[in-house]
Amino acid sequence: MIEIKYPIYVISKGRHEKSLTADFLIKDGVDFKLVVEPQEKNLYADKFGSDRVLVLPFSNLGLGSIPARNWCWENSIQNGHDKHWILDDNIRQVWRWNKGKKIPANSRYAFLTIEEFTDRYENIAISGCNYEFFGVGSIPPFYLNTHVYSNLLIRNDIQYRWRGRYNEDTDLCLQVLSGGWCTVQFNAFLMQKTKTMTMKGGNTDVLYKADGRLKMARSLERVWGGVVETKRKFKRPQHHIKNNWSKFDTPLKRRTDIDWESLKQKQNEFGMELKIQKEIQTDGIRKFYEQEKERLSR
Repeated sequence: MIEIKYPIYVISKGRHEKSLTADFLIKDGVDFKLVVEPQEKNLYADKFGSDRVLVLPFSNLGLGSIPARNWCWENSIQNGHDKHWILDDNIRQVWRWNKGKKIPANSRYAFLTIEEFTDRYENIAISGCNYEFFGVGSIPPFYLNTHVYSNLLIRNDIQYRWRGRYNEDTDLCLQVLSGGWCTVQFNAFLMQKTKTMTMKGGNTDVLYKADGRLKMARSLERVWGGVVETKRKFKRPQHHIKNNWSKFDTPLKRRTDIDWESLKQKQNEFGMELKIQKEIQTDGIRKFYEQEKERLSR
């Protein structure tokens, strides 16, 4: 079995009873570390095993997830890694988007695929999956130079770090894009995540209650004046990137030590198979299944 190359950190607080990300990663047989504050170490260790728990050297700083995220970054560097994954703790599962069909998938294949793609290029700073609810209509395998949320593969040697208190994913992506790096948001695999503020624990009580949404949007607008504006979207105040990120147009830069022609001749599926979970009911799904089985067997 091909191993996932980079460490996966899941930052969590107040959710030892229901850390959705940990649950699905265990189900998928994916190694990861839960990063928790000292006072919750035993609660998480009892539920998920002490071997899966990393304990932060601080607690209750009132700064949201930023200190924990930067601690994971440095921990990854100290352990000799070139990149690291950092995931929110409220992700339910991964889907494979293929030819207009959304299919439940083992997350291992998403991690492996994104790692291999990212490592082919010299200038990808951040990559990760799009959200599952954006998997509609005709979409490309990935979007270039836009935001990546909740599941980020980050290059360790970039000069930027997590900062602020709100909208940290957007801010970090804006930092790297403004610095001439690329980001890649994958549609080929999609993450199904619970909506912000719908689960107890995490930053729900500290950051998001009352006028937290407006504060989040305004804080990003203050840092990125001329790039970010506050609008009402999804029935709430929401930050909006002017021109929908189109001002960031740095192209991908291929590594020169890769035989790109040979890559065109074969497609690495990492052992991924298409399996029937229940009886197929429609001709369209049956045709799709037969075509994909034939393609994967080549």
